[in-house]
Amino acid sequence: MSRAQNSAPTTDSVLRMMDKSAQDFHTLTADIEHIKYTDVVKDTSTESGKLFVRRDEKMRIEFTKPDPRTILRNGDNLYVFTPKINRVEEYDLGKSREMVDQYVLLGFGTKSENVRKSYLVTMLGETEFDHKKTVMLELTPKSDQVRKQIAKIQMWIDESSWLPIQQKFFETGSEDYLIFHYTNVMKNLKIGDGQFKQDWPKGVSRTKPRA
Repeated sequence: MSRAQNSAPTTDSVLRMMDKSAQDFHTLTADIEHIKYTDVVKDTSTESGKLFVRRDEKMRIEFTKPDPRTILRNGDNLYVFTPKINRVEEYDLGKSREMVDQYVLLGFGTKSENVRKSYLVTMLGETEFDHKKTVMLELTPKSDQVRKQIAKIQMWIDESSWLPIQQKFFETGSEDYLIFHYTNVMKNLKIGDGQFKQDWPKGVSRTKPRA
């Protein structure tokens, strides 16, 4: 049993359990749903696909619906491939790395000391989500730079794996939000280097937008 059945989770106990989960975190695969709500036009857009993550700062998100799109990360390099227009956008994360790390991989192998360093962490309590017992945390960014874009983040942590199964990002100064929802989460399956190769088709056009 991960913790005494009758003791309610606290911020400290949840972060401790996430630390334990992070210790042996090597890889993760999951089905991912990305939901974006834009308040001005009352529009909700959803794309879904598959996520592959490795501890050595490699990540691939293969969106398949409604339109194919690939997001590939290798350390400080981020690539977004859109097959419909046969274009790859290349980003050097560099100074934007802090921002990117807030969005991606938050809670996947993240040490609690780094979470506490970056956020004010508040416990929102336990709830059932996706038929799983979860605990909800609210994270308020400490960095002024991050707070310009993200007001707060809510995370639903699965109490059986101590990994997030949903993250909700509230954008600063609006009612807009982003949700990353994970299902069929599998930890520490072998993911080969091939999964993180730039396997774009010939003749692809490349651009380098400002990150």
